[in-house]
Amino acid sequence: MKNSKYHLYLDSQERKIAVLSLVELKNELIQQGRYTDCIDELIFKIANASVKKLKANRKSCG
Repeated sequence: MKNSKYHLYLDSQERKIAVLSLVELKNELIQQGRYTDCIDELIFKIANASVKKLKANRKSCG
């Protein structure tokens, strides 16, 4: 099976929430005595991801 890559675009607030949520999940796994390798990898990837400036498409509502 071919490994697929996905791109996730987050603003600074969403990025902060994602990292904090992953840290909470990691703490729960540690309390349960489970491995946290995957969570550590995700935290590292999000924290070290490059920042890209994108143009936002604004549509009027209504």
